[in-house]
Amino acid sequence: MRTILLLLLVLINVGCDQVSKRIVREKIDYYEEIKIVDRYFVLTKVENSGAFLSLGNNLPGIVKIIFLSILPALILLFGLYYLIQQDKNSAWLSVGIAFALGGGIGNLYDRILYGSVTDFMHIDYLFIKTGIFNMADVSIMTGMILIIIGFWAQRKNELRLSEIEQNTKHNT
Repeated sequence: MRTILLLLLVLINVGCDQVSKRIVREKIDYYEEIKIVDRYFVLTKVENSGAFLSLGNNLPGIVKIIFLSILPALILLFGLYYLIQQDKNSAWLSVGIAFALGGGIGNLYDRILYGSVTDFMHIDYLFIKTGIFNMADVSIMTGMILIIIGFWAQRKNELRLSEIEQNTKHNT
């Protein structure tokens, strides 16, 4: 049941990403700016043929395919395998991995199908100023935060168990 729920969470992340990108592709023109919250949150459609912040955009063809499609596909397959096989991970860690995988799959799907990734959200509020991103990026970032929380909680739990063991040994 745990595996089914985690895979469903991966698919929900992929689905939200793909639905949002489809709406943007159909309803927003390239570089059109739609102010959702004044100038703080703006929608504008761009295509990113590179990775995060267009890194790798100018790589030669085969190198780009290797680093932006084949390698990420292998990493995502390993991540799915890990998610399914590791039943001792904390809920935080498992959910984080599911979010990150869902986002990664969403962006990889675009890159393979369209040759680029559709980005469309931009935030510029006080000290928060982003590049243009999409829902897959939100899933990946959310996943990374949950993974960090999961590792932190796991480490804290291990330290607590170690203390209990030491106290038990000391008292006997």
